[in-house]
Amino acid sequence: MRRTGWLPWLALLLAALTNAGNYYAYDSIAPVADLLRRQHALTQGQIGLLNAIASLPNIPLSLVGGLLIDRFGAARTALLMAALGFAGSVLTAVGEPFALMATGRFIFGFGEETLLICVLTGVAQWFSAKRAALAMSLLFSMARVGSYAADVSPRWAPQFYAGGWRPPLMLAAGLTAVSLAAAVALLLIDRYRGPASRRPGERIDLRAIAHFDRSYWYILGLNVLFASVFFPFRSTFAIVFFQDAKHKTLAEAGQMNSWVFFAAIFATPVIGWLADRIGRRAALLSLGAGLVPITFLLLGATDASLWVSTATMGVAFSVVPAVIWPATAMLVDEKRLGTAYGLINVLQSSGMFACNWAAGALNDRFHAGPAYPDGYRPMIAMFGALSLIALASTLALWRRELGPHAHGLEAPATIQAA
Repeated sequence: MRRTGWLPWLALLLAALTNAGNYYAYDSIAPVADLLRRQHALTQGQIGLLNAIASLPNIPLSLVGGLLIDRFGAARTALLMAALGFAGSVLTAVGEPFALMATGRFIFGFGEETLLICVLTGVAQWFSAKRAALAMSLLFSMARVGSYAADVSPRWAPQFYAGGWRPPLMLAAGLTAVSLAAAVALLLIDRYRGPASRRPGERIDLRAIAHFDRSYWYILGLNVLFASVFFPFRSTFAIVFFQDAKHKTLAEAGQMNSWVFFAAIFATPVIGWLADRIGRRAALLSLGAGLVPITFLLLGATDASLWVSTATMGVAFSVVPAVIWPATAMLVDEKRLGTAYGLINVLQSSGMFACNWAAGALNDRFHAGPAYPDGYRPMIAMFGALSLIALASTLALWRRELGPHAHGLEAPATIQAA
């Protein structure tokens, strides 16, 4: 069957659906954190561990997953990872004893981050470089609906929360089943991608990593540090921090946190389109990275409205994912793209594990809670310091891309394709 013009867009939709359910399941811990604390008697350290342990298996396995993608194909690997995500979400929702809940999050983690690599690689293979940033931005935009829906779930699904901590997690498991179905459909249409889908995969060769350019390592530094700051805060501790330190209700805190994801749904594809049109990718990444330390300064050292910090974090979260993944694809040979993305996710997962664990431990150590909101200050300071290092990595990338060793990150896509 001849590949038709609408098939890449169908693949993009299925890839986004595959990812959206897993995004919801990952972010489902934050809105239920207070219920887990009150009804399941979990400490903040244990709550942080639930997301930390989801990142733990990806420390060794994301690189393996990237190598498997290069060898067996993105669609086949995505189906396996979606199945693991579903199984882990079910065990998390069963949730008693705590060891079973933690095991469920561990199994969920086997698939969650590697699934992102699969769909990113798949979209890069379906779309030309001229449209890559827009396509990947739309992927994130549609998938972010899952994160947004998780944060506002106390509003649109109050009956689940009225039943305690387990029903919201069962809802998350149901949505990972939708992801699994979308992954099956994505595999079925992959055969129509063209001759490339039928070529044997690349031989697994870890030595290729040594030949990645310095710009790749700078962009890896930003990617790892940004994820290590953003997701432990926004997906684990932001809602309970807003409740305890900013005196918001659960619904208000969830709504406030959700606007970061809600804004990204619409802004991310606009930024991706802009990057394709004007280039300036390293400059855009520097802008996004620069807003993150400002966010934590506002949260930790001022009484500014939460809408201000939500806006700065929302812009950062729209700009960085829209630009960083297609920019990475410009720095690495397509045959090694799965390996390159996998290495990023190995280090991302390490950072997310460490920061989730460290933030929970800091909150317990300094007795953070409604009775002592200042106990959250060490956590905020840690995230602020890491975000400054991320900014430094981005500025180094920008400087290199303005010099003789540039890879065209600052050029429009039309020039690259010429």
